[in-house]
Amino acid sequence: MSRKHFGTDGVRGVANVGLTPEFAFQLGQAAGRTLKAHGLTPRVALGRDTRRSGPMLGASLASGFCSVGVDVIALGVVPTPTVSFVARTGEFGMGAIVSASHNPAPDNGIKFVLHDGRKTPDEFEAEIEARLSESSGPRPKGAEVGFLESDQEPVEAYVAFLESTVPERLDGMRVAVDAAHGAAYRLAPLVLRALGAEIVVVGDRPDGVNINAEGGATKPQTICTLAREVRADAGVAFDGDADRAVFSDAEGRLVNGDRTIGLWMRHWLEAGKPMNRVAIGTVMSNGGLGDFLARLGVRLERAPVGDKHVADWIERFEAPIGGEQSGHIIFPELGPTGDGLATMLQVLRILRREGRTLAEASADYEPWPQKLANVQVRDRATWADGPMVRRAIEEAGELLEGQGRVLVRASGTQPMVRVMVEARSADLRDRALEGIVRALLDEAGGRVFSEVDLTHALGD
Repeated sequence: MSRKHFGTDGVRGVANVGLTPEFAFQLGQAAGRTLKAHGLTPRVALGRDTRRSGPMLGASLASGFCSVGVDVIALGVVPTPTVSFVARTGEFGMGAIVSASHNPAPDNGIKFVLHDGRKTPDEFEAEIEARLSESSGPRPKGAEVGFLESDQEPVEAYVAFLESTVPERLDGMRVAVDAAHGAAYRLAPLVLRALGAEIVVVGDRPDGVNINAEGGATKPQTICTLAREVRADAGVAFDGDADRAVFSDAEGRLVNGDRTIGLWMRHWLEAGKPMNRVAIGTVMSNGGLGDFLARLGVRLERAPVGDKHVADWIERFEAPIGGEQSGHIIFPELGPTGDGLATMLQVLRILRREGRTLAEASADYEPWPQKLANVQVRDRATWADGPMVRRAIEEAGELLEGQGRVLVRASGTQPMVRVMVEARSADLRDRALEGIVRALLDEAGGRVFSEVDLTHALGD
């Protein structure tokens, strides 16, 4: 079965235009029927971020579930990983999140996790889509109608779980926080204060339309400036639904997901923690991370882009950590999905254990020069058919053999080809990139839409 509505992370669109309350109701019905068809507990944990459209879409989604006999527990404004935690620790068949993550406020989205807290697999989402077109059939009535209620006790359990992950506490540490006016605006300061940290917070006054607007994980200059101004031991920024976190040291230097993985692996290997010497990145993870991990005796495995794939590869290789440059980090001993608050606490715990600031403890490696070119083409299905393009990619591979990587892939949504090249030197990187881009322009048509140096950026 194919998927029309679900993308890499649920369903997204402009709220009340592309993603309407009518569709949310139908999606709730289809997801509820799919849940029951699999024999899962007919009970759903529902959370949302701070967008103005969240209550509207959440109410419609909940009504859809209830109309097919599925109970809904509304958690209110909570991070996506909170819903994952509640789903896997309580009597739930599924969790549902109304959020468009790092997208601007007019957008919104709906995504699901199963009873084990993992993102719903593609096959499950395809089943939901297939049921969207089914006739409604007999409706439950009386006591069989699903019941909607609010409950904060599961959220309190999540907070207690987070606090338990830092037995050393954080007394006296100064932490700068950018909550992006998103789902972490209340819980992140609450947890940090409970653990004894001194905090300086921005992005904690959501008004329904300012989510991700002034900072957050996708605009790290805000946290980098704040951490430098207040001389923080560490600064942390979340995205809108708080399933990712990126950091800044007191010098205003970005610490992305790659460096977070390196920092975590180095510390726990030196501490003698028993674990497999393998970490999961993605095809976009910087070669500098691979070099750094190799010096630690750790193998870097590269999954396709997307936290679902990272989670699958963590399970496949029994890895203790995996993640993306963008700050989606998964610690399987803590949970099966990215959790920005857990990632924050893991980094701060390491700083407390080492008695160092983030500037002193950041993984000691230099990223390889890395650049991404987005090239518009006539047809993203046939761009690779011509001999010039094929030969240019081959020549780039030969040029970079043992010294770098080339990744060329078509966009899934736009008539565009993305060309990522990294190498041990910027000159080598640029020579390889130039040859491929020139061939695409000459043979596949179009223009260079953008070119971004990813060396110290967020990548995914």
